Amino acid sequence: MIGPDGTVYPNHHRYGTVEPLARIDYILLWGEDGPKHADATATFETVDGGTKVTLSMVMATVEEATNARNFGAVELGQQTLGKLEAVVLRS
Repeated sequence: MIGPDGTVYPNHHRYGTVEPLARIDYILLWGEDGPKHADATATFETVDGGTKVTLSMVMATVEEATNARNFGAVELGQQTLGKLEAVVLRS
């Protein structure tokens, strides 16, 4: 993940369940072999000829979730969508 100031964070996604056109489950790690810091899901729903994508994350503590929101994790989720697109296209 690359922050708004250009900082590269050692965020790594490990994909688990992939249900084509419906759902992708993955975990977020601090670096490729680092500890897990969140469980995440992307769901896909056909709406009016397009696709509604919903990203959700579950973190270990409220403090972790607040910190993530404060550094722009919601906006940086757009980077995750770009990466997930490649997985969906391969499925």
